[in-house]
Amino acid sequence: MKKGLFITFEGPDGSGKTTVATIVCQKLSEKGYEVVHTREPGGIDIAEQIRKVILDPKNTAMDAKTEALLYAASRRQHLVEKVYPAVEKGKVVICERFLDSSIAYQGFGRGLGAEDVIKINEFAIDNTYPDKTIYLDVDEETGLARIKDRAEKDRLDEESLAFHQRVVEGYKAVLKMFKQRIAIIDATRSIDEVVEESLKIIQDLLNDR
Repeated sequence: MKKGLFITFEGPDGSGKTTVATIVCQKLSEKGYEVVHTREPGGIDIAEQIRKVILDPKNTAMDAKTEALLYAASRRQHLVEKVYPAVEKGKVVICERFLDSSIAYQGFGRGLGAEDVIKINEFAIDNTYPDKTIYLDVDEETGLARIKDRAEKDRLDEESLAFHQRVVEGYKAVLKMFKQRIAIIDATRSIDEVVEESLKIIQDLLNDR
């Protein structure tokens, strides 16, 4: 049995990760691939419970290190319970967010520093990195404009423009750190164009298995 693939979608809030990942999963399924669409934080029951704590707008007292540790805990459980088993069965796992988000949001957005956030997560992920990460590139103003009409905003959605600017700077650092793993797509284009380019990247990986 061929081993599966672990693909992540990354990008700032409003970059279109959920929309693009959903369509990509549908199209891969139509081609006959076994696909698992999941997200972080969340994806399985324990991690979804942690997600509620992290993103609850009422939890304004949450310390930055507590937030980083909760993300790492959620990530570990998600890997063990969902990602690892699916990949071992030869499935394609498409996940919205992974370690790169923690580096950008907690390392830079919260000011904890990339090195410390990576250390926290190394214990959680056991050197597990995606086979490929697709980064949907939008500036912070465009991203925030896209999410301003969301019916329910979470704790991170409601952060300041300065916070989201630091997140984008964090992602720029991530792109340099892991440039061989990450494919950058201009997400200001139409959904169809972004989906088509994402599918080509994933299909090339599948063809090389």
